[in-house]
Amino acid sequence: MRRFFMRAAAMPGPGTMAARRPAPCLAFSLSLSLSLAVPLALPVPARAQGQDFSKVEIQAQALAPGLYVLTGAGGNIGLAVGDDAVFVIDDQFAPLAPKIKAAIARLTPKPVQFVLNTHFHFDHTGGNEAFGKDGALIVAHDNARKRMTSDQLISLVSNTARQAASPKAALPVVTVAGEITFHINGEEVHAFHVPRAHTDGDLVVHFRKGDVVHMGDVYFNGFYPFIDVGSGGSPEGVIAAVDRVLALAGDRTKIIPGHGPLASKADLAEYRQVLATAVQRVKEARRAGKSDDEIRAAKPLADLDERYGKGFMKPEAFLHLLLAGVPR
Repeated sequence: MRRFFMRAAAMPGPGTMAARRPAPCLAFSLSLSLSLAVPLALPVPARAQGQDFSKVEIQAQALAPGLYVLTGAGGNIGLAVGDDAVFVIDDQFAPLAPKIKAAIARLTPKPVQFVLNTHFHFDHTGGNEAFGKDGALIVAHDNARKRMTSDQLISLVSNTARQAASPKAALPVVTVAGEITFHINGEEVHAFHVPRAHTDGDLVVHFRKGDVVHMGDVYFNGFYPFIDVGSGGSPEGVIAAVDRVLALAGDRTKIIPGHGPLASKADLAEYRQVLATAVQRVKEARRAGKSDDEIRAAKPLADLDERYGKGFMKPEAFLHLLLAGVPR
């Protein structure tokens, strides 16, 4: 199991699939736990030893014929099953791999043939090693693999976490620079890169026939997102990625966020409006000559904070992220 080292205690955070309300985080021993009680991932302190993953249950929700979302602890998992192959999007934490496999086995007797990582963060790639050793072909963006091959520093406002390099069995075998399509189970599974969004190596996955999109951590549904600016992410890149999904989505499209409840196009449009408003206000304050300290003191997002600031990214943390990620 890969290890993480926290330099300081991290912030608590929110949410479940059933409601957009704060929930207690799941402490994970020696990890940067971008993890929380189902299904949102949050960071927790290294001192939180002995996470009891025995209490985590993997739940499956059907979205379309052969398509599911699985929730447990960590990023939401996409699953496609059919005559040709079993295709998994993200795989949460390493200790949960047996439970994830069991949940999949309840839906199909076939082994997992493909695992696609939406990005490199541990709460989305922790199960890679277990699936890779079973023979699954792991797919990710070029930059995600590059980051997984060496130790990474992840900046969480006042905290810095070190994500250790992944073992060989956990590394993507196939990497993608731009886009790739899988023709399986009578479905076109189109994965495409969205530049400088949550990280510099994000893939969004569109099941064209089933009308389902998995956005990874480009989308946090119901609360302010964590954007990993230190790993090549940017607020404006997230907005551009959201615009791309809004252009292909219809009113009946089911959208799987990286964290938070299943969403609709209307939900995603609301998220886009919140991000665009926040970025615009930071830009306007800078054009007015305000320093970052003056912007913080003015609380330019106060009217949004009550609804969107109760998750992992608290209002002051999200504003700090914007100040770091919005170009001057």
